[in-house]
Amino acid sequence: MIYITGDKHGDFTRVAAFCDTVGSTKDDILIVLGDAGINYYGNPKDKRLKQQLSELPVTFFCIHGNHEKRPESLPAYEEIDWQGGTVYVEPDFPSLLFAKDSEIYELGGKRCVAIGGAYSVDKYHRIANKWGWWADEQPSEEIKRRVEARLDAEGWAVDVVLSHTCPLRYIPTEMFLACVDQNTVDNSTEVWLDTIADRLAYERWYCGHYHADKTDEKIRFLFHDFLEMR
Repeated sequence: MIYITGDKHGDFTRVAAFCDTVGSTKDDILIVLGDAGINYYGNPKDKRLKQQLSELPVTFFCIHGNHEKRPESLPAYEEIDWQGGTVYVEPDFPSLLFAKDSEIYELGGKRCVAIGGAYSVDKYHRIANKWGWWADEQPSEEIKRRVEARLDAEGWAVDVVLSHTCPLRYIPTEMFLACVDQNTVDNSTEVWLDTIADRLAYERWYCGHYHADKTDEKIRFLFHDFLEMR
């Protein structure tokens, strides 16, 4: 089975309970739509978390969020082929997989493109407190070109989009934090995803980031909910 959920920020209590409820195994895949928080804290806390997650009866497939380091920036990660695409994985934790932006994966009979990254509205708070923040949290121009080139090769048609944030037109403004001045927020990734949505034929678009569980047209936001990919 293939399941999808939203941001976890290092807390996988609900995931463990879900695995127990459905009786999952390592043959089952759980897609986390960014901000898993697995590469946020640094060793040894990250290593302890990875070890705990490796013991859960499921294989994790994580989209890059804005509250974690990019796996390609960490020396322990290798690229391997998986489900028709390339993923990043540490040999010590083979059930913790991270998507490579622009890759297309065959999941549950669906062709799924991965597009990670977003802007952190808590950027300056994290910097001031010397918490983790990384300048490459949003997709670079190189990544954007790679995504567009791959979609060109696919004739601008896929079954599913797996992203962290959403196209600009679908931003759930009701989820905005009152303490954040929206004039300071960089929406360049959402603006770019709008251009993707204009051109792309797709059945469903799944994203996280906004800590909401809701549907807007063909966009499904996930946070606490767990869905089965159909």
